[in-house]
Formats: sequence, structure tokens, C-alpha cells
Amino acid sequence: MSGFKTLQGKAAALDRANVDTDQIIPKQFLKRIEKTGFGQYLFYDWRFTKEGLPNPEFELNKEENQDAPILIANENFGCGSSREHAPWALSDYGFKVIIAPSFADIFHQNCLKNGLLPITLPAETVDYLLESAKSQPYALRVDLQNQLIEDENDFSASFSINEYWKKMLINGWDEIEITLQLEKIISDFEEKQLAVQ
Repeated sequence: MSGFKTLQGKAAALDRANVDTDQIIPKQFLKRIEKTGFGQYLFYDWRFTKEGLPNPEFELNKEENQDAPILIANENFGCGSSREHAPWALSDYGFKVIIAPSFADIFHQNCLKNGLLPITLPAETVDYLLESAKSQPYALRVDLQNQLIEDENDFSASFSINEYWKKMLINGWDEIEITLQLEKIISDFEEKQLAVQ
């Protein structure tokens, strides 16, 4: 995974509440065993018509929202089942940060474990960001190092994040990579155990 200390980029608005994981990545696309390739199916039932054509009414299909690394959504984002495929799809599509007033707990944790930064902000702050992002161009600067979000209109808001996950995201580590950093210690311990037997 690639980490970041700061991220400057376009913010796209998805002004919908209770977006569940089956809307993020429908169940028929969960057959892949890799973490990649899910972005093409993100919000599939909203992004495409029944004929398989891009839905011009869907927010993320609008030209001004293309290639946005920041998604702003409404409350209870990521509710529903606990599938890790949801953050995989969001990341594979190109999102690195999701901002919402609230997230489903398991989805929030799955995001952090898969290199996606979920930021919880007060509802009135998210309302401002949603309205601002509906009028493109609109960009945000996410400073993970200092836990700050800013725009070019003198808006600024701080956010909280657990220090463990902050370090993981800045360095682009996952929990397997953390374990591999201890490979020498683990090998030495195993050798000592074998010598005792």
C-alpha cells in the first residue's frame, strides 16, 4: 500500500445516507480472490443502467467528479455486511479518503486495515463540505500528519485518529508488513525453541 502525510485533491460529493456495503460493491462481484479489480464494480447498481450503460444522473459519473481521491458522504456510510471488498473497491477506484458524519464500525476498521482513511466530522461540517463539493472545482487538503482538513476558502477542521492507524497509513503499512518487520526476532525465537527440544 502507498502511504501519505498530506493529500491534495478533488473532493466528490455523494450526498446519501446509510450507503451500505452491498451498494458499494454488490454481492455478485465478490468472487475475485485478489484485492484489486473491484473498482470497476464500485456502486455498480447506481453507476450503470439496467442496459449496462453509464448512468448520467449518478454523482460520480459526472465529468467534474472524475479522478477525485476524496469522497464526502452522509451518515452511517458503510453499513450492512462486514465485507472487506467495500474498502477494496473504493481504493481500487481511486479514493484515498472518505469523509462522513459517521461510519459503520466494522467498515471503519476495514478501511484502516486496507489503507483507506475514514474521517468522521460533525454533521454541520460535512454539510458544508457536501455543498461545496457539489460546485466543482473543489479541492481539499488532508494533512494526516497534523490531522487537519483545509480548503481554499479559509475552511479548516481537525479530526482524530488512533496513533497506531495514523502511523500505519502514513507509512503505507498493513498488519502483515508490521509482522514482517519482526521477522528476525521471530526467526531467532524459533531457532531457540528448536534448540531446547
